Amino acid sequence: MRVILAGFNVDIEALQEYKNGKVILTPESISAAYARISRSPKSVDGLRKEARKEVEKSRRSNRAIIFEMGHHSVAEHAVFNFDIIGISRRAVEELEKFRLCSYTEKSQRYVTLKGDFVIPEELKGTDLINEYTDMIKVQNDFYKTLFEKIRECNLKKFPDLAKDKRGKRLLGNLAKEDARYILSMATQTQLGATINARNLELMIRRFASHNLKEINELGKKFYSLIKKIAPSIILFYKANNYDKKTYRELQEYAAQHIRISGDQGIRNDDVKLVDYSQDGDDKILASILFRVKKFDYSECVRLVKKMSKKEKIELFKKSLQHMELYDVTLREFEFANLTYSLKVSAACFGQLKRHRVATMTCQEYDPNIGFTIPDSVKEVGEEKRFVKIINKTEKVYHKIEEKVGHIGSYILTNAHHKKVLLSVNLRELYHISRLREDPTAQWDIRNKAQKMSKLAKRVMPITAQLLGGKNDYPKIYFKLFGKNPKVTKTPQP
Repeated sequence: MRVILAGFNVDIEALQEYKNGKVILTPESISAAYARISRSPKSVDGLRKEARKEVEKSRRSNRAIIFEMGHHSVAEHAVFNFDIIGISRRAVEELEKFRLCSYTEKSQRYVTLKGDFVIPEELKGTDLINEYTDMIKVQNDFYKTLFEKIRECNLKKFPDLAKDKRGKRLLGNLAKEDARYILSMATQTQLGATINARNLELMIRRFASHNLKEINELGKKFYSLIKKIAPSIILFYKANNYDKKTYRELQEYAAQHIRISGDQGIRNDDVKLVDYSQDGDDKILASILFRVKKFDYSECVRLVKKMSKKEKIELFKKSLQHMELYDVTLREFEFANLTYSLKVSAACFGQLKRHRVATMTCQEYDPNIGFTIPDSVKEVGEEKRFVKIINKTEKVYHKIEEKVGHIGSYILTNAHHKKVLLSVNLRELYHISRLREDPTAQWDIRNKAQKMSKLAKRVMPITAQLLGGKNDYPKIYFKLFGKNPKVTKTPQP
């Protein structure tokens, strides 16, 4: 694993002064200057000038404001960019749990993979390491076979697309998309990450407490890169019992005290709506009235409940009649919530985890709840071999879990399932739906998003009417409004 500090934000005037060797380049000066805005009558640019000239004083100020006063938000003004290279897909899932950060990752849908993978430190020195590496090599070899067979099948199925380079590239990408289901989560990847100091501190502390050594190493590398540049805004970075022990002790407690009676067999439904806001339509419409009328919310609710269905639909239509394809729904759509229980493949979760505004609680990957086989694998006659490799993979997984514990998921594939509890407000569901129900979206998450939208429309039949992918939006809009939406052309530079 390599982690490179690619950049950080600095005062633009400091860059000019740096050429003359007059200042230290650090994002701390911006944090210190902005922290003083609330208590100083001086202009902001004046505060920045002072902070640039007296970096040590700025650092003392930051420490006092963050540690003694508890104003951690000032650390958000410092932002870092990292290149992260040679990290496993398993570790990326832990990294990308932090929602207020930005990540761009190498996609297995568009890049042909060469077979690089991570060997967990926990496994080194055990008698299972050869079995682990041999299993991953089998997976990687089969990936190459699947890619070639699916690509050739696609070229024959879609001869019109196969006529030009762009079409061939698309068909090749579709083959990569499905072949990757047999790859392990130990597969190496790379990404760029942009993280503000407040979130970076939390990340480093959580990583220090994590039970995977790869994650411990990532946290140490982050800290070593920024400790000299911004020592005053990364303060609470060491492992602590809250992060280290809480879930482990809850697991132990549940194992001892929580008993389940009756048949708890595996259920086949992969998308279930397990909870939602009762009268969600009314709550959204009442919040819209609250925004535009000077009434108490309770009065808005009473007025909405007195409306006929036709009147409610008219109010809903008024709220979105000018919405274009790229627009988000009004913020008032956040007042109704839906909670889904999902069973998703690792490949699907790779898409789902990007929706970080949503609330997600995940179980560990579990071979006992199944795996996904792409239809294309069946189409090229490789289903039996796919299942055979999956079965062998699971045997190695169980050996690792019995011998070492907690690192077996490295050997599991993108096809294997995990359970996810996903809570979204309707506004966020609109975003997921628009992006993931589109034909250009990956088929696995598209299937999940379509089911989620269908369930939402049952319980919120008025305000969920415009759910759907980008491609279908004009048709959905026309059905509701009886006219086509305004289409704005791509802006030109």
